[in-house]
Amino acid sequence: MTASDWRKSLKQYSKKPAVRRKYIKHNKPKEKTCGIAKKKCERCGRFGAMVNSYGLNLCRHCFREIAEDLGFRKFS
Repeated sequence: MTASDWRKSLKQYSKKPAVRRKYIKHNKPKEKTCGIAKKKCERCGRFGAMVNSYGLNLCRHCFREIAEDLGFRKFS
């Protein structure tokens, strides 16, 4: 079950709070604790090829686009 299906199903239980809590308890997707999908680019949402230095949390594609705006210079 994908996250979009999970959220769509919650709309059905809006008037039944007890059933809604039980549904969330058993069907909510778990938070990632390890692996490539744990970190996402804050700008575009891609997984992998992350630049985490200096707390940027950007993929390499987004970093190349906005590096000069952030104050980085290209030397070659």
